[in-house]
Order: sequence, then structure tokens, then C-alpha cells
Amino acid sequence: MQDIENFQSSTRAWLEENCPVSMRTAMVQEEVVWGGRNAEFQNPDSEIWLERMAEKGWTCPTWPAEYGGGGLSKEEAIVLSRELARINARPAITSFGISMLGPVLLEYGSHEQKAEHIPKIIRGEIRWCQGYSEPGSGSDLASLKTKAELFGDTYTLNGSKVWTSYADKADWIFCLVRTDFEVPKHAGISFILFDMASEGVSTKPIQLISGQSPFCETFFDDVKVPAANLVGRLNDGWTIAKRLLQHERTMISSFGLASGQSDRGGTTSTVASVEGAAMHYRGDTEKLSDPVLRDQIAQFKIDSAAFASTSQRSIEESKQGQGPNATSSMLKNYGCELNKRRYELLLQAMGSQSLGWEGEGFEADELQVTREWLRSKANSIEGGTSEVQLNVIAKRVLGLPDILSMSKK
Repeated sequence: MQDIENFQSSTRAWLEENCPVSMRTAMVQEEVVWGGRNAEFQNPDSEIWLERMAEKGWTCPTWPAEYGGGGLSKEEAIVLSRELARINARPAITSFGISMLGPVLLEYGSHEQKAEHIPKIIRGEIRWCQGYSEPGSGSDLASLKTKAELFGDTYTLNGSKVWTSYADKADWIFCLVRTDFEVPKHAGISFILFDMASEGVSTKPIQLISGQSPFCETFFDDVKVPAANLVGRLNDGWTIAKRLLQHERTMISSFGLASGQSDRGGTTSTVASVEGAAMHYRGDTEKLSDPVLRDQIAQFKIDSAAFASTSQRSIEESKQGQGPNATSSMLKNYGCELNKRRYELLLQAMGSQSLGWEGEGFEADELQVTREWLRSKANSIEGGTSEVQLNVIAKRVLGLPDILSMSKK
């Protein structure tokens, strides 16, 4: 106990000395740090904060110190998380390498692969994207057809991916490829890493109804990849893919946490929180005048608080050695629905001010809410549709029989 108390004391002192003041404010979209070869820092303090956290290994506090991680115990990591929350510290970096690739690389990668990639992920030197979905392989991901053929010590890749988040900005990709067409579809898939600057790789951003283009079509034309970049065993990529999806779903569930965070303060925008928007557009000097909307907001805040507590418990359990499991599907499903509820309530509170797209009569944050409302609809699709999550919950959490298997008997 004394060791933990000493760690808490020293951590608090270090954060007070090293976390810049501007990094103790609510994150704004323009200042999110993704890292990478061409990293941009809209706020100079963001670069300072990343460098200091990475030097401590605290961008990945429980990862092995051998590869640049913090090497913290589960108990120490919990203390660090709470101390960061206490000062409202921003994440030093947002990274698919940290939230998705890193954990499975530590679990399935070779020592050489870990030594090559893990330190760069921790320091934010490489920005990663995910090559999973294909034009004909979405929810049925195992039907993917992107092909990798081995010639000597090099794979040649041909095919395409779709909905590849930030592929046009990424440095490397972790990708599912088919290495055997003669076996059942789940059994012929491999997991491979390669540089997006490789000859034959091209991307095309997909413009969404929100007006943004975070997703891309990604094409591979005779792309050469060293065989040493294959992670795990040949044709066993589906095992790694499923594990990574658990980490991804846990990450996506944090959208639900965001739906409640702004309601606890940290920004001056009139539409930063459901309650703030309702008071601004529909309230009087003392209270929200619409009793129905008031009741809906109260229930939303209760549900948000419950979800935040459940998510925190899940995080702390994972730091105690219980890795991601089917619970990630529960969190992903509920978190995404909670985030969509937030935007529906925001639009309800804003009334006609939520109908703008461009032109006079609307503030920038009002127009942004409309676009983010449209974007939120994809929450129940990305990372596995809500239907897929419910199937996982039914089988892996509730232990219900597989209806499809029963129907074949």
C-alpha cells in the first residue's frame, strides 16, 4: 500500500510539473494529435505533452518497458489514469496503433516485430490504419478476397479495401489478406503489416453525407511485402483479427463516454452538452421550460453516468489481467446507441437552429452539430454492426444457442 501511495504522490507531482496548462482543458477536434511521419500540432503544447508522456512510456503505461512502454503494474496504471482524470488532462495521442494494433502485436508478434513497431507506436512516430472491410466483405468479413501470394521471401498483394479510416494520412497498415483459397474461408486468412508508401498502394477518400472524408477506398496492385511482416502463423489471421476487433469495439464504445463528458463541463460552447443546449435554446432564467425534454435529458444523464462507471470498471478489470472479451460487444453496442441519443436530443433542444447546413443565421458550432448528428448514424455500423454485436452477446455472454447451427440439424 505504501508503494502505491508513493507512486500516486510522485505521479501527481510529475503531472503538475509537466502537463501544460492548455492540455488540462477539454479537447477540441482541431487539436487532436494523431502522430505519424507528417504529424501536425495545432497547439505547440500538444507536441510537448506527447514528448513528455512518451518519454515516460505513459502513452502506453502497462506495455513492457523493454519496448518503451511504462512498465507499470495494473494498480499503478489505475492510479495514473485517475490522476490524469483529476487534472482533466487530454490524451497525449489518439492512435489506432495504441488502441488496436499494439495489444495484438504484443500478444502475437515476434520479438523482432515488437522491437520494430512498438516503440514507434508509443512515441507516435507512425500512424496506422486498418485494412479489414472490402467492397463485398463487410459484416461477413471472413469472405475477404484481397490476395497475398508468396514468391521467395516476399508476398505480392492484390485487391482492395473500403472504409479504411484515414488511409490517405496513414504511414502503415495492418491488413487481412487471403493466403489460401482452398480451405474454408476463416482458415485461409493471414494478418500482415506494410508501409503505405509501398509501390502499388493508392487511396481515394470517400466523401460522406456529413461533408467529411475520414474513410477511404484503398487499392493494392502488385504490392511487395517482406514475408517477415506476417504476424503470427500463416493462415491463422482470423484468430488475430477477432482479438483486434475486441480492442476496436472497446475503443469505439468510448463514443458513448464522450456523450456524457461534456455534460460535466470543460467547454464554453452552447451546444457542447445536451443540458447546455437545452437551457440555451429552450430554457428560461431558472430551468428548462419543456418538462418532457427535461425528463429525457435527466434519463440520458443517468444512463451516461451508469455507462461511464461500467466502462471504467471494464478498464480496471482489463488492467488486472482480464483482457478484452465479449464484454467489448456490450460496451460497443450501448456506447454507440448512447452517442446517437445524445445527438438526437441536441437536435431536439436546438429546434430550427439544428436545420442549418451553410449560410447566414447559424453559428459554426450549430452547423457542426448537424454534421456530427449525421456522422453518429455510422456508429452502429463501424467495428461490426449492432446486429453482429447482439449475436456475439447472445452467444458469448448469454450462452444462447446458435440459431443458424440449430437450423442445419
